[in-house]
Parts: sequence; structure tokens; C-alpha cells
Amino acid sequence: MSKTTGYDYVIVGAGSAGCVLANRLTEDPACRVLLLEAGGRDINPLIHIPLGIGKTLNSRRQDWGYDTEPLPNLENRQIDAKRGKVLGGSSSVNAMAYTRGNRGDYDRWAQKGVLGWSYHEILPYFRRCETWEGGADPYRGGEGPLGTQWATTDDPLYDSWIAAAKANGFPYTEDYNGAQQEGFGRSQYTIKNGRRCSAAVAFLRPALKRPNLTVITHALTTRVILQGTRATGVEYLKGNEVVRIDADREVILSGGTFNTPQILKLSGIGPADELRSFGIAPIIDSAVGKNLQDHLAAIIFWTRPQNTSVFRDNMRFDRMAFNMLRAYFTGTGPATSLPGGLHAFIKSRPELAVPDIEFMFRGLPAHAEMWFPGWKKPYVDGYGIRPTLLHPESRGELLLRSADPKDSPRIVYNFFSAPGDLPALRNGFKIAREVGSHDAMKPFRGEELKPGAKVRTDAEIDHFLKSTAITAHHPAGTCAMGIGPDAVLDPEMKVRGVESLRVVDASAMPDMVSAHINACVLMMAEKASDMIRGKTPLPASTAP
Repeated sequence: MSKTTGYDYVIVGAGSAGCVLANRLTEDPACRVLLLEAGGRDINPLIHIPLGIGKTLNSRRQDWGYDTEPLPNLENRQIDAKRGKVLGGSSSVNAMAYTRGNRGDYDRWAQKGVLGWSYHEILPYFRRCETWEGGADPYRGGEGPLGTQWATTDDPLYDSWIAAAKANGFPYTEDYNGAQQEGFGRSQYTIKNGRRCSAAVAFLRPALKRPNLTVITHALTTRVILQGTRATGVEYLKGNEVVRIDADREVILSGGTFNTPQILKLSGIGPADELRSFGIAPIIDSAVGKNLQDHLAAIIFWTRPQNTSVFRDNMRFDRMAFNMLRAYFTGTGPATSLPGGLHAFIKSRPELAVPDIEFMFRGLPAHAEMWFPGWKKPYVDGYGIRPTLLHPESRGELLLRSADPKDSPRIVYNFFSAPGDLPALRNGFKIAREVGSHDAMKPFRGEELKPGAKVRTDAEIDHFLKSTAITAHHPAGTCAMGIGPDAVLDPEMKVRGVESLRVVDASAMPDMVSAHINACVLMMAEKASDMIRGKTPLPASTAP
């Protein structure tokens, strides 16, 4: 075993949160920071080309390769649980959607005792984080590292979706990250100058120029080193070598919803009975790994009878090859946009405090593949809408598989175990189908391929949902902030019962936000960086 000293802070995980923390903490030239990442550098060109998302997600080369345990209420299926394993983490492989959530989500956190996290208190950190293409206003930032922009998709399909939504009584929002989240709105993405603006690009690259930041890749953290109940460093594996690192001030875990609780448990922090069953001596008996939740989604597909989408033409092999090179070297062309130009956040019942259903829109059929005359016929064009359950009541847990840190954890979702979740997603499915069946969609709508027109009754819809639903890859909550006995963290993201140890990532969320979670994680890390440095919080927003 080798030993390294000389760092004030050790950050485990170079995902969205870790990159933000590395940037902000090293703004002080006297602060020495080490950032550990289990994956490699983000050198794959497909990471940086927005349309390369299909290859990066499906190849899973920059992914941990996790799958869930069999899901009893989803016909005992196992589904993938993708998480980025590369600089930038999941922000380097996700769909780049920039959605913050509803103001009511954060006010709910504060009402539960997570003080300091109300909407008007966290809004300044969202603003500090970004440079918004539309310019700064009371809700949007204009000087932050993260580039955010409108969707550039040029497809009249999305105008028809909006018209159909309005005809069915749903509002349109000019900016779902602004004054009004609820409604159908034009998509926003973490894209800048035609390239993916991941956390690694936005936050880590500028910080790498600073001499007080060290980044080590391919370093698998195995445990936090504790002296009594104080964190003093970490151990990690680099190849076959075990390395010990000391942290003079704090250890900060930013490994994500799956890996952070695994590291805590391997360090003796977690449910005592579970730890003992693997021969790990419990130091702190804590609900680490509990409260696992995610957004569950299914999709409805229709054919597009006139094969009119621009993406179908650009999927011809020679055009695609040219456009990918064009996007990578010049940041221009069709490969810099995505086949989705719309997101919707709706209340399926008017009495709800926040939206409970999101609609994700897809401008391609399920199996859109490259084609070329004489080699492969073009695919039948199509499009889809994915109703997504935003606030499931079901809770799962993250369990150890063994005491070996190289073994993947057990991801135990309990989808549909709460009685209201399946009816809620079914209701979202019905609304999606109703909007999609409106006359405004007629110019584009062909046959309903999935699940098909014959699936009509509640029982048939439920079977479809159970047999096809997957997560939206938004896991959260396994090291939740709070004030109750099951809270792993306090509102300053400190691990309860342990000194000099914090968790800053999606596992710290008390519950789900009404959105994709990457923007929220970036905000949380921005706020945490001020807490760690002992800075006065940014003044609360006065936006209406």
C-alpha cells in the first residue's frame, strides 16, 4: 500500500457534482483538491457530438454496466441502470435535457425540515451555474460555466404536439425553467457551440489549469478511512495497487445514487445488520441505501406515413458520417441537434401541487438505424411520446452484493409496490394517447405501433406498462438529507454521526424533483461548495 498526503479535500467521483466541486473549491489557490474518478477521460468523440448519444448510451463503454435486480411488479424483468463512468459522469452520456423541476419540489424539501433548500434559496445557484442562450433574467443565468440552449430541431411535428395539447386543455409555457414550469414547452439542452456541454467540459476543464487540482482516473474508491467517527481520507485501487489518501479538511462523496451508498457501507456506515452479514463492523448505524427512487416511463409509438422527418434522411450512412465529422470539427450541422424538441410537465389532476407526469418526446421510431441504397432499406419513419411518473411513492434500496468493492451493488427497485403508482402512470398513458390522437396530429399520425390500438382496457394498459416500462435513469435518494431518524445527511449534506464527511450528489435528494435530475445535481453542488467553504449563502431570489 502506498500513501499520499497533501490534500485539503478529497472528492470521490468526477460526475456532475464532483466536477462542480473541483472547480469551485480550487478557486482558492491555497486549497489543495484531489478528484478521484473510477472511469477514464472523456476522449471519445461521440461523447461530445450531441447526436452521438445513441452510440454512447447503447455501447455502455462509458457506463458502470449496472442492471437492476429482477423486478417483481414488472414481470420479474431486469432493466438497465445506466450511470456514467467517465469524466463528467452521467452528464457525459445523458440526453442533455436541462430541466430544473418545479418550485414546489424545493419548497416541499424545506417544509420537511431541509432548511436552506426552498425554491427562492436555491434559485440563485441555478442562475450561477449557467449561461442561458436566451439571456439572463430573474430566473436564468448569463455568466455561469454551463452552456444551455433551446432545441434546434426543425420539425413541424412539435408544433402539432403543442396544438394538440392546447386543444386538450394543457398550458403552453414559454420557459419551463423560468416563471412557469407546468405545461408543454420547447426543449432546452446542455449544448454549447454545437457540442455537449457536460460538467467535465463546463466545470472541470477550466479547473484543470490550476496547480492546486489533481485528477486521478481509473481509481476505484474502496472505502472512507475513519479514525473513530472522523473521516481522515480514502483508499482506492489503481490497477492492483491499493493507495491511501489523507484529507486534511473533508472527504466528499460524489459517486452518485448507487456508488456513494456502496462506499459508505463498505466503510462501516449503514444498516448495522446488513453490514454484519458481510463481515463489516458497523461504525454508524444509518439508513444508507434506503429511499431509492426513480422516474418510471413507458412509450407510445406511431408510424409517420409520409416519411417526412429530416432525421430519416440524415440517417443515410454517407450523410450521417459526414454530419458527425462536421459536428465534431466545426460544431455545426444536423448532428448538433437531437430528435426531440419538446418536453411537457403536466398535472394529471388539477388539485395536485406540482406536475406528476412528464412527457418526453421522440422524433424517431424505436429502431432507427443507418441505411444506404442497395445495402439496407430505410426504416419506417415514426415518433413517440413517453409518459413518465415523476413522483412515485414506491421506494427501493441499494444493497451490497458482497464486501468486495469490485462487485456491483444490488439495485432493488420496488416499482408499483405503492398502490397509487400504477394507476398514476396509467392515467399519464391515457392522457398521452389522447393528446396524440387529436386531429392536430393527423398530418403526421399513422398506425399506433406500440402498444397498438387493441390495447384499450385498464388491465391491458397495465400489462403493457408492466412488461415494457423502464426507468428514465434518474435514480435518487439513497443518502437523503433530512431531520428525521432515517435521514442520512443533515441539510448541509454532512453525514450524520461522522465528522469531516459529506455527500454531494443525487443520493442526497430527499425525494424526486419534477424533472430530469442533472440540472438539480449541478445546483446542489454549487450550493454545497459555498457550505464547504464557509461562505455566506447567495441572497434568496426575489423573483415572483
